[in-house]
Amino acid sequence: MVFLENLKSELEALRPIISELHDVYDIERSQERIAELHEKAAEPNFWDDMEKSQKVLQETRNLEGKLEKYNKFKSSFEDIEVLIEMAADEGDEDMIDEIQSDLKTLKEGLDAAQLDTLLTGEYDHNNAIINFHAGAGGTEAQDWSEMLFRMYHKWCESHGFKMTTLDYLEGAEAGMKSASVIVEGENAYGYLKSEAGIHRLVRISPFDSSGSRHTSFSAVDVMPEIDDTIEVDIRPEDIKMDVYRASGAGGQHINKTSSAVRLTHIPTGIVTSCQTQRSQFQNRDYAMKMLKAELIKIKEREHLEKIEDIKGVQKEIAWGAQIRSYVFMPYTLVKDHRTGFENSNVNAVMDGDLDGFINAYLKALSLGEIEK
Repeated sequence: MVFLENLKSELEALRPIISELHDVYDIERSQERIAELHEKAAEPNFWDDMEKSQKVLQETRNLEGKLEKYNKFKSSFEDIEVLIEMAADEGDEDMIDEIQSDLKTLKEGLDAAQLDTLLTGEYDHNNAIINFHAGAGGTEAQDWSEMLFRMYHKWCESHGFKMTTLDYLEGAEAGMKSASVIVEGENAYGYLKSEAGIHRLVRISPFDSSGSRHTSFSAVDVMPEIDDTIEVDIRPEDIKMDVYRASGAGGQHINKTSSAVRLTHIPTGIVTSCQTQRSQFQNRDYAMKMLKAELIKIKEREHLEKIEDIKGVQKEIAWGAQIRSYVFMPYTLVKDHRTGFENSNVNAVMDGDLDGFINAYLKALSLGEIEK
């Protein structure tokens, strides 16, 4: 049957993609590494160092997840191949709907998995640190920042990433002035790096009784979490540390002693802070991780030789610098100005439907159509 031949051709077109994923996931080496990690986990003193043991378990889960994904694609391909042969041999057209459905599912899965092949940056596989900063505009901008905070939390939930708040400064009336979070999971930075920039909102303000339209801005900064093995030359005398009482989101889980830490890198003016951990030591550790990540990201982006050369790193959080616009009124549309990708379902986007924007960014980046 001609129709079955077409389905067979569609299936064969997916074979090179599965082969490519085999190489990208480095299946044989991954299997060897999983065996090595299982041996480590079986050692008597494995749980003595909790931080180290958690890293081993996380790496194991990531590798086993890749292996499971690849094996599922391979098995699905083979099952569909068998179904097509059976349908052809038996002349059973009733099997066509099942074949089409399975083929569609396989294609969608491979499309999503192919994004892994675009994550070639040095830190793409790392966890991500996201900083939110409300732009000028008071309550309006602060409410918009909190909406973005919720949007990324929803995206993380739907993709199995863990998002933990490190620092949170509430707005005077509503929303938040700033916040820092860490997103943990395989390729978190690789996906979320697309979100770094100024986000613009146009809507009828719920805080304006006249019902007029307002434009608000919020900055989202995304950095890779830097592993302790990566050396960053930061002189102790260049760091100013302030301690203060934690406040804001967190309730009873926040230590009310002066355990919150704010670090200022004096040569560049970069400030990082953390208030959600139990001790001053833990908060300082997270704040230092954020500072290292910020300095490395800027140094690489600006092709600088020394940390001391970093100057004027912040863009103005205002009109003209936005990467994406979210229009709620007079029409509904979210548009990325770098790639041209659009989605008219604003509510879905605010509920975390960001995959289209992320995919478009990564593809454009791989083709050299946009700069990092």
